[in-house]
Amino acid sequence: MAYKRFNADNAAMVLIDHQVGTIEWMHSAPKKDVIRNVLALAKTAKELGMPVVLTSSQEDQVQGPMLPELKEILPEAYENRVKRGGIADAFDDPNFAAAVEATGRKKLIMAGLLTEVCLLYPALNAQDEGYDVQAVADASGSGTKMADEIAIARMRHDGVVVTSTIQVMSELVFNWAEGAGPKILPVLQEIYADLAA
Repeated sequence: MAYKRFNADNAAMVLIDHQVGTIEWMHSAPKKDVIRNVLALAKTAKELGMPVVLTSSQEDQVQGPMLPELKEILPEAYENRVKRGGIADAFDDPNFAAAVEATGRKKLIMAGLLTEVCLLYPALNAQDEGYDVQAVADASGSGTKMADEIAIARMRHDGVVVTSTIQVMSELVFNWAEGAGPKILPVLQEIYADLAA
């Protein structure tokens, strides 16, 4: 498959079920790392002016509301988030599918909790619908490491590109010295400072 670079003008950010309850079901990675990474994606999208689609599932149940930091970083996207019922594959929700289509972008950067359900199925479905998908593994997570590995292998098998937060940020910026680079550099520095702590 030929490399076709994602950038702020051709890609949309899609964050699925990053909720205060679903993060508690995730044990495949440290919770603080996954939260740090999803917030870095949100900050990157905001700084670059990228369209963002947020969706949540059953906020009135154990899944709870979306991470409060997302409301602070992306207030408009948060206000317009697609609140799903119990639909596991977000793309099966017509409101979500319409929100993604409304971005006008055919390249999607996706992350979700949990990888094994909330990221896996929408990523496969989006790929099947003709979208070019990058799944951000370290801004997602599953109940177990094995479940995460199996979900990632399945996505790769079906053509979804599996990536990391810093890879996505670097691809979107492309040059840290000019253009969008200096805007995003503080977000990158936050990640590395947290890793060094």
